[in-house]
Amino acid sequence: MQVLKKYWLGVVIAVLLITAGGMIYKKLHPKTLPANLVEGTGRMDGDLVNLNAKYAGRLEKISVDDGVPVSKGMVVGVLKSKELAAQKAGLDAQIQAKKQQLAAQKIEEKIAQTTIPLLEKKAKAQLVSAQASQQAFEKNILIQKDVVVQAKRDFKRSQRLYKNKSIDKHKLELAQLKRDTENKKLSALQQQLKKIKSAVTLARIALLDAQASQKKLFAIAANIQALQDGIEALKASKAQIEAMIQEMTLVSPVDGITVEKIANEGEVIAPGMPVATLLDPHSLYLKIFVDTLQNGKIKLGDKAVIFLDAYPNHPIQAKVVRIAQKAEFTPKEVSVRSDRIQRVFAVHLKPLAIDPLLKLGIPAVGVVSLDGKGLPNSLNDIPVL
Repeated sequence: MQVLKKYWLGVVIAVLLITAGGMIYKKLHPKTLPANLVEGTGRMDGDLVNLNAKYAGRLEKISVDDGVPVSKGMVVGVLKSKELAAQKAGLDAQIQAKKQQLAAQKIEEKIAQTTIPLLEKKAKAQLVSAQASQQAFEKNILIQKDVVVQAKRDFKRSQRLYKNKSIDKHKLELAQLKRDTENKKLSALQQQLKKIKSAVTLARIALLDAQASQKKLFAIAANIQALQDGIEALKASKAQIEAMIQEMTLVSPVDGITVEKIANEGEVIAPGMPVATLLDPHSLYLKIFVDTLQNGKIKLGDKAVIFLDAYPNHPIQAKVVRIAQKAEFTPKEVSVRSDRIQRVFAVHLKPLAIDPLLKLGIPAVGVVSLDGKGLPNSLNDIPVL
């Protein structure tokens, strides 16, 4: 029994010595990366989308929460504004009133288009008739003047004959009566001519009024055009209000997930204030940091893989999409191969396809192949930084 214990004790000591030797060897001879590979650690980052309110309003509904998936075009939140609704209602009323005015003006234009030409035609006819009457009376007056002159001559002749007792008094009286009668006819014609001249003047004025009424048609047409322009302007204002109201419905611009719900239903949202933060999985990338020597070897488009600590045997294919042009101080959570290196360059590794394991802010390890070969299939195949 003592012998058996002695052997077991030796075996244990031997195992411990071998294990210690192996650990010392691994410490003295650490695993190294091949020369064509560059390793770095970092966290998953991405382009966040702040779903902001363009106009102020009260949040009536929000349909997402932290971690909830969203699809492009999905309604995320609905804002309401009584002020915008009132402005739209006011514009609707103004447009309706303008349309009624426009209808009345068009009826007036139609009536004027019928009556004004008739009035002008009537005025022209009255003027022509009055002018014709004037010409006829003027001609008759000239004839009557000759008759009066002749009647005066006959009366004077009758006076001489009466003195000479060649005619009796009755004939003299007849000559005198004819002279007076013809004078009265001339006076009557002259009085009538004055009335006809007044009628001609009135006919000319009526024609001018009828011709001036043509300008009323132009004024009506101008009013109609002004009303139509006013309606179009009101419609443009209404369209602007409707566009603002449409902007009050916030929709997701991406297929992704909700990183954070910022606002709650019932809250008043100011212009530019976000109601939720979204993330497009296509924008996820791993941001690693490499030293100056390694950074000079990496090129855009180089093949890479990403490993998560929880899934060391699940390589996620990626490629280099961005290399920082300026160095920065090494972040505290990032490891580099030499503690002497204080300034490093950021390198972005973008997955070739969406992987549900990748999440914003999760730590990961990235390995870049400088020649496109030899990328590891497991996190255990590469040394720990």
